[in-house]
Amino acid sequence: MCSWDPWRGSFGRGGGRAVSIAELRVVDPEDRDVVLGTVGEVLVRGPHVMKGYWNKPELTAEALRGGWMHTGDGAYLYEDGYLFIVDRLKDMIFSGGENVYSAEVENVLMQHPSVAMCAVIGVPDEKWGERVHAVIVCRAGQSVTEAELLTHCHAVIANYKAPRSLEFRTELPLSGAGKILKKDLREPFWKGVERRIG
Repeated sequence: MCSWDPWRGSFGRGGGRAVSIAELRVVDPEDRDVVLGTVGEVLVRGPHVMKGYWNKPELTAEALRGGWMHTGDGAYLYEDGYLFIVDRLKDMIFSGGENVYSAEVENVLMQHPSVAMCAVIGVPDEKWGERVHAVIVCRAGQSVTEAELLTHCHAVIANYKAPRSLEFRTELPLSGAGKILKKDLREPFWKGVERRIG
């Protein structure tokens, strides 16, 4: 579950500060440090970081390039070194030139009393490149309309972050560890479609 960041006025996951044996950076796609308060990828280095993936040298080289563990988490730092995680970078949605963090939208949807589970993904859109799409599982014995959920979202987050489409299911695909498999949810939408940024 996300928490509210009062300084930015948005939801995310507080991560805290780096421990004394760890080095931490937040970088752009070229691994250059970003300005404080700017979202980038979290990199870590220290004796606690993994040596690599078992029998996967290519994946290891990609994850540990430049001597830093590339976590795949999108976050920003404050001057005091406090890290605030906003989303997994692979789950970020690029819609009409704006970055939408799926975790923020999911947190808003989960605040609705009828929603038991949800996943927010980016799906192809002719106009926007990607659009925000939500997959909802309602609590047993409860229901909610698409219009009610959209009204709920628009009351809490900016219009461009709110879902442009919704679908209701009885369950979501889960990994053995109980994590929602967003890749499986995205796959049917992107089959045969080149991902582009709108």
